[in-house]
Order: sequence, then C-alpha cells, then structure tokens
Amino acid sequence: MSTEANRVGGIWRFLVACWKANLSSALEYRLSFLLLAGMMLVNNLMWLFFWSLFFARFPVVQGWELRDVMMLWAISAGGFGWASVLFGNYYRIATIVSSGQLDVYLSQPKPVLLHVLASRMSVMAAGDFLFGLLVYAWAGDHTIRGFLLFAAGLLLAGLLFMGIMIIVGCLAFWYGNSEGIAQQVFNSFVALTTYPSDIFRGVARTILFSVVPAGFISYLPIGLLRYFDPAFVFVAVLVTLGLLAIGIVLFYVGLRRYASGNAITVRQ
Repeated sequence: MSTEANRVGGIWRFLVACWKANLSSALEYRLSFLLLAGMMLVNNLMWLFFWSLFFARFPVVQGWELRDVMMLWAISAGGFGWASVLFGNYYRIATIVSSGQLDVYLSQPKPVLLHVLASRMSVMAAGDFLFGLLVYAWAGDHTIRGFLLFAAGLLLAGLLFMGIMIIVGCLAFWYGNSEGIAQQVFNSFVALTTYPSDIFRGVARTILFSVVPAGFISYLPIGLLRYFDPAFVFVAVLVTLGLLAIGIVLFYVGLRRYASGNAITVRQ
C-alpha cells in the first residue's frame, strides 16, 4: 500500500511540476498569453450572440431554449479548455508520433503517455475555460447541486475530447502521417459538440452517439443539468471511460511499433 501511495504521489508531483513549467513558459510572454486567451473568449461570445438572435425569433427549438444552448457552449468550451490547458498535447499525438518526437519522452523514466499529454499547455484554451466559467456564472444554476453537476459536465466533456483524440492520434503508429485525419476528426468533433443534439434525427443522430460520440457532450445541458437522467449519465460515463481505456491501450500497443525519428528534440 505504501509503495503504491508513493507511486501515485510521485506521479502527482510530476504532473504539478509539468503544469508549473508550462504556466511559467506561457507567462514569459504575458501580453501574447492575454491576447490569445482573450481572442478565444471573444470568439465564443460572438457565437452566443448569434445564437441569442436566433432564439429571439424562435424561443424554443426541439425543447431547447437559449439558456440550454448557453450551458451547452459553457460545457463544451470549458471541457475543451481545461483538458487543453492541463493536457495540451492530446490532439497532437499524430504529429508527435509521425515526426519522431516521442524519442524525448521515451528517454525519461516517466509514464510515456501521461508525459506526452502534460508536457504542453494550449494558451488559447485558457480563454475557452474562462468562457465556460463566465457563462455558468451568467446563466447556470448557482446552487451547490447545480455547481457540482456543471463541474461533472466539464469533467466528462474534457475526458471525451481526450479519449477521442488519443484514439485517432494512435493511427499514426500504423499509418504513418495521419495528421490530416486527426485534424479533420478534431474539427468535426468540436463543431458537433456546439449544436443541440435534438436537432439531429435518424442516421445522423445515431452517428452522433456512436461513430463520433459528440452527442454525449451536446446532450449534457438536458440530460445532466436540466433534467438529471441517470441512464444517460451512466452511459455517458461508461462511454467516456471506455474511450479513454481504448486510447491508452492503443497507445502502448502502438508504442511497440514506434521507430525512432533520429531527431534531436526538446520537450515542447
């Protein structure tokens, strides 16, 4: 028990050290940090402005109201934000593998995948996370229960983003340069998480909850925040953990196929 506790404590200290280093690096150029994060915050607010114009004309669409869409954007952007700030390499795995940048991680006695994920911070994503918190402060349920459900939504959304992109990124172990595929999946997944899931019907809805499971994020404002649906939440948690497990397994299986890039690299 003591050995396991020491191991967990060592991993946690390692993560904290990575996050501190990433933050220090980002704050070396504070104006750039503030501008990039601020631009992403403004970009998201502009989308909400357009949605407000739409709902001013059509107050209810398939049971969705403006407040639901606001919380959808808060969860989607906020979940993407925290995941990209703390584990900013999760959508760059295809690039790291195909360009031989894994060498620097393999040479250090740390969990490889965790080291890869935590070694980069997305500066712009800080604006997404701040946007999510601001929208919650504006339109969310401010009770303790409401806050805990919102935090759970952020956690699920971020982990879903990570699970999907780790799986797609691992294609690079088998198919070489798969950066284009990973980028297309990433863009599609982000876009689909910002539209109410109930506007999709038939085959499109099936795909939204299976092939590209963005529906598990886009339905959270209804199935988690407005009407707590235990069945939906259970399946969403199960899918999230399953995708993460598949991604981890694929990464370490693919690692056996990895050939050194013979490149001199430094941690980014």
